[in-house]
Amino acid sequence: MYIIAEAGLNHNGSLELAKQMVETAAAAGADAVKFQKRTVEILAIGTILDAQDERFPDFGSTYRQIRQHIEFDFNAYVTIREKCRECAIDFLCTAFDIPAVTFLEQLGVNGYKLASHSLGNLPLLHHLAKLGKPVILSTGMAEWDEIDRAVEIFTTNHTPLSLLHCVSIYPTPPEECNLTMIDRLKERYGLPVGYSGHEIGTLPTLAAAAMGATIIERHFTMDRTLPGFDHKISLEPAELTTMIRDLHAIETMRGTGTKRVSEREQITRDKYHVSMVSARPLTKGSILTETDVVYRNPGTGIPPKNANHYLGRPLTRDVPADALIEPDMVQTT
Repeated sequence: MYIIAEAGLNHNGSLELAKQMVETAAAAGADAVKFQKRTVEILAIGTILDAQDERFPDFGSTYRQIRQHIEFDFNAYVTIREKCRECAIDFLCTAFDIPAVTFLEQLGVNGYKLASHSLGNLPLLHHLAKLGKPVILSTGMAEWDEIDRAVEIFTTNHTPLSLLHCVSIYPTPPEECNLTMIDRLKERYGLPVGYSGHEIGTLPTLAAAAMGATIIERHFTMDRTLPGFDHKISLEPAELTTMIRDLHAIETMRGTGTKRVSEREQITRDKYHVSMVSARPLTKGSILTETDVVYRNPGTGIPPKNANHYLGRPLTRDVPADALIEPDMVQTT
């Protein structure tokens, strides 16, 4: 299981907070910490960018100002990338547009994350697919034909692709989680499938892992009371640590899917399974019949499934009553 701690925008434009988040994600046991890169000038039309926005006064008074406040420049990302190396955690970044891809290519990333709303951005998908680097694509807000088209773009270019089931409601109520989509995506595309959660708490994420999600992505924050877009739906450090611990426990519990009797289980099997036992004293040379045997604990003797191999054959020695009938007590050759 690959666990992505989504720092996203929760650094609030502070490089020091971003570095602290890298340290926190690494300490929590995440495999990667993920940020986001947008080119604000082409994010939306001008009337939207310059509309008054009073949500986060500390960031600015228009949507453009808010977005610009929380975007890092190249030098900041170099610092963040180096911090990831120091903390031995993968650096990931969501690219929201083609100039952002160019930015991240200059930074030297090994792969890309795409947000759900980029799934329909065909120019961006084609551009990334031609790079050939691994892509993780969220599938929120999408219809099947849109996912089909996106998958085709990447697979046609032989670009490694993973899909994340995602519901783009913030926060996502339990009845909207639709975790069965994890299996549907696997069946339809035969690709690695994970889960990107926006719920309050961790139960749907843990359920997704139990259902076989191989990638988990969750937002986290240093403080849920901070101003900003995603803090309220994010896990705080202790919650992130607990979730990652529980995810690994679930991964262990899922096992391999191979049905076998383990060494520990064999102890219980030997104790409680039944074996062939003499119903009365039996004499050497007599033919062992069904009326000569009963089946009782322990399970270390001849099991009922093998009885026909021994019934109808002569005994090689006397057998007292209420004794396990061992294989060498019966002549089978």
